[in-house]
Formats: sequence, structure tokens, C-alpha cells
Amino acid sequence: MSGFQAQLILLFLVSYVIGSIPFGLLLTALSGGGDIRKIGSGNIGATNVLRTGRRGLAAATLLLDALKGAAAVLIARFFFPGASDMTMAVATVAVVIGHCFPIWLGFKGGKGVATGLGTIWVLSWPVGLACCVVWLLVARLSRISSAGALAAFLLAPMLMVLLSGRALHSPIPVATLLVSMLIWARHWSNIARLLTGQEPRVNVDQAPRS
Repeated sequence: MSGFQAQLILLFLVSYVIGSIPFGLLLTALSGGGDIRKIGSGNIGATNVLRTGRRGLAAATLLLDALKGAAAVLIARFFFPGASDMTMAVATVAVVIGHCFPIWLGFKGGKGVATGLGTIWVLSWPVGLACCVVWLLVARLSRISSAGALAAFLLAPMLMVLLSGRALHSPIPVATLLVSMLIWARHWSNIARLLTGQEPRVNVDQAPRS
């Protein structure tokens, strides 16, 4: 194993641990709201935190979940020797996996939207901005939070190529594609409800699923 390969493995583990910090669970418990996993959908993300009726807590969860995604990519960029698109791509995928499948919670985590958006903002802020605009527009028009999130990550890989100037087969667009596929897979139950018209509509001020 080369030194660079060892660094990538270490970076993957560090990013996974960062991603697996369950901010929604911690904030809800610390505020006296109990175990978020026993409320609503049981998800640890911002949308389920919002079901407690605490918008500030949901907003904090959304922000912290996004910041941990950004932090993992920033660590890869500035603190790992030989920083490159490959190191940032590894961090991107690992931190979202950590959020979706945290070892501390029996691999039952969130859906990855906020954390994924956090990584994209650091990888390419124009893509991050575009994804947020897509989410907001679709969520506002449909009044369905998950529809906005799914639309944003459907377009994210293509936007990463078009707006960042990177080749389709280069590490960062590939990582964006992998993250988007994971987020879509994590939303399988939402997709089923969307197809049958049973996905609940929400207030447009609510946070996206994370």
C-alpha cells in the first residue's frame, strides 16, 4: 500500500466519523425533546426535527449537518498532504455515508441532503447555489420537501460538470454522482409516495430532508 493510498483511507475514516455526528439527535435530546428517532418518521435529519415544532432547532440541525459536509471537504483540501480532486472526492462520499449510516446508531441515519449540499458548496459554490435554487423552486411550487431535494440531486452531477469546468469522468463529478445516487436511494419511500400521490405536502418554510 502506497503512502497516498494510506492517506485516502485515513481521510475516508476521518470524514466518515465527522459525517456520523448525529446533530439532530443530540440537539433534540439536549433541548429536552427526547429521542428524535421516536418522533415522526424516526429520521435524525432537520425535517423530522421540525416535526417537534421547534423551527430554530430544525434550522440548527440543517446548518450543522451542512457544515459537517463542508468541514470534511475543507479538511481534505487544506490539511491532507497532496490535496487534490481525489482527496476531496473521497471526503465527499465518506462524510455523506457517515451521515446516512452512522456506526453509533446501528447504521440508521439521515438521508444526506444537507450534508451533501454542504460538500457541494465547497467543491463548487456555483453548483451549490444552483442546487439550493432548484430545491427552493421545486419545493415552493410543489409544496413537497422531498421533491425539491430529489430534483436538486438529480441535476447536481450535470451541474458539477457544466459549472465547475471538470470533465465528466474526473473524481469530483463522479463523487457528486455517487452521493446523488445514495441520496435518491435513501429517499426510496418518499419516491414511492410521490408516485402514488401520497407524499405529504409541507409548509415551504420547512427545512429539506437531511
